[in-house]
Amino acid sequence: MTDSTSTVDVPGYKAGTWVLDPSHSEVTFSLRHMMISKVRGEFGVKSATIEAGENPLETKVTASVDTASIDTKDEGRDAHLRSADFFDVETYPTIDFV
Repeated sequence: MTDSTSTVDVPGYKAGTWVLDPSHSEVTFSLRHMMISKVRGEFGVKSATIEAGENPLETKVTASVDTASIDTKDEGRDAHLRSADFFDVETYPTIDFV
C-alpha cells in the first residue's frame, strides 16, 4: 500500500483533464442469474471525466449514467429494472460513479 506522499513514474503519462464523449461511451455489466445463466446489459453514459493529476496516484474518474437507459435486450426485464422494485428511475434518474 502506498501513502499519499508516494508517486509513481509511468512512461508516457500525461496529466490533464479529459471529457469523454457520451455517444462513444457506455457502462456495461454482466451478472449471474440463479447461478445458471449470465445477464449482460449496458447503461447510456450522460457524462464522464478523467482528471489525471501530476501524480498518477491522484487521478480521478467521475461518470454519470442514465438509469432509464438500461438495456439487457429483454424489454420486460428492463421495464421491471426501471421500476421502484430496482432502480426507481422516476426518483433516481442517474447513477453517479467517482
